[in-house]
Amino acid sequence: MSDVQPYAATERKGETFSYLPALTPDEIRQQIQFLVSQGWNPALEHTEPEKSFSNYWYLWKLPFFGETSVDRILAEIEECRRVNPTHLIRLIGFDNYTQSQGTAFIVHRG
Repeated sequence: MSDVQPYAATERKGETFSYLPALTPDEIRQQIQFLVSQGWNPALEHTEPEKSFSNYWYLWKLPFFGETSVDRILAEIEECRRVNPTHLIRLIGFDNYTQSQGTAFIVHRG
């Protein structure tokens, strides 16, 4: 448990996993595989760090409805990162059954 970061009132946290150390590329791949295995539709959003607590993030393309290729999703993350190197990028998994977000977490901190 020593890897869990303590909460500091001066830091703002948000999203799933935000109190844990940054995910490694392999851990991101595993989370994407889980998202796909649940049948959730992946989508990417990005924003400037100073606007990260706004309700409105920019949508990167349309959600990837029915996408099951982890490599394709990773390629889209990389493309979004290349175009917006200073932005925060989060991956969202939309659950068709509950009509809500099944997960959302940061995959790149600019």
